[in-house]
Amino acid sequence: MKKIAIIGAGISGLYLANLLETDPNFDYKIYEKRSILHLDESYGIQLSVNSIKLLNTIGFKNLPAHEVSYPNKVNFIDVKNNKKICDIDIARFNEESNRYTTLKRSTLIKFLLDKVPDSKINYNVELKGVEHREKLNVNFSNNLDENFDYIVVSDGVFSNTKSIIAGKDISPKFFKSVALRGNLKTYSGSNISIFMGPNFHYVIYPINQNKEYNFVSIINQNLSQDLLTDKKYFENNDILQSLISNISENAFIDLKDNLENIKVFPIFVSKKLEIINKKNIFFVGDALFSFPPSFAQGASQSIETSNDVFKDIKNGTDKYYKKRIIKIESVNRRSKLNHLAFHLKNPLFTFLRNISLKYLTNNEKFLESYLGKIYRN
Repeated sequence: MKKIAIIGAGISGLYLANLLETDPNFDYKIYEKRSILHLDESYGIQLSVNSIKLLNTIGFKNLPAHEVSYPNKVNFIDVKNNKKICDIDIARFNEESNRYTTLKRSTLIKFLLDKVPDSKINYNVELKGVEHREKLNVNFSNNLDENFDYIVVSDGVFSNTKSIIAGKDISPKFFKSVALRGNLKTYSGSNISIFMGPNFHYVIYPINQNKEYNFVSIINQNLSQDLLTDKKYFENNDILQSLISNISENAFIDLKDNLENIKVFPIFVSKKLEIINKKNIFFVGDALFSFPPSFAQGASQSIETSNDVFKDIKNGTDKYYKKRIIKIESVNRRSKLNHLAFHLKNPLFTFLRNISLKYLTNNEKFLESYLGKIYRN
């Protein structure tokens, strides 16, 4: 029986654990540095068909229908006049029971946790070192040493484990943007709406069938290193209210009394794809590569990467990084392009963007190339 250490209990780590639960040839343990997983957060995530297809293999389709939403379109709206420019029919990429889905992140975490025995998760523990012997000898922060056949690192964009294993500092870079997220108290609609403005955009979509809506705005903002490391800065109510006021003043939406569960945080992305040639050690999810958020593929790629690692371990193959390089480059390019297009402020460029969007969203070849290649594994 092969033993696997999973470092981090996020989406990618828990999905891998679910896959390992289906195969008696593997034993695993999850090591999570937090003391608890927050299961009451109401922030949303989007899951395209590429990840829903994988989740359905472990029973995701059996979730109660009221806990998820199935948007059919993505609407593009100009913030300046609040007029819809065009839309994309994302339902065209659906496959039978595999449908583009939006939901609370906590709903997905609860689903993934449900099939993982409590005894498999070790909290308040971090990896401190790895020695390559006959097996991988892992030293943890609780002074425990254990031997494993494989290590799968899934502890997020700020993965300290990655730096320890690589023997060098691998830190993400600030994307010169901050995210403001929360839940709208009053709203209506069943699809995803992207509101594009100068130096910012925001997205609204339903997260279940109970008239709950996710709001997230990405705002261009360059911050000093001192502010980035000052956790209290992003908890400052004056900063929060300033961002809310700025969006409200430049858009046809009043957020001041309509947004709850508000949080502000800086956006960090990977500097480059680091391929670490350490036998039987894999990086997945944001620990492998973290994208700008404007293509909504973070959660889906986390699930994909864990599925690919499982196949490599199960089949004894070595295809993981070759496949991932291609997908990461494709998603990263689209994420950066979307961010640029959503934040245009020059009136001429904005006009040309809107004209281009009307054409491209009705162009079959473009949609299959830009979205189909990502949404269909």
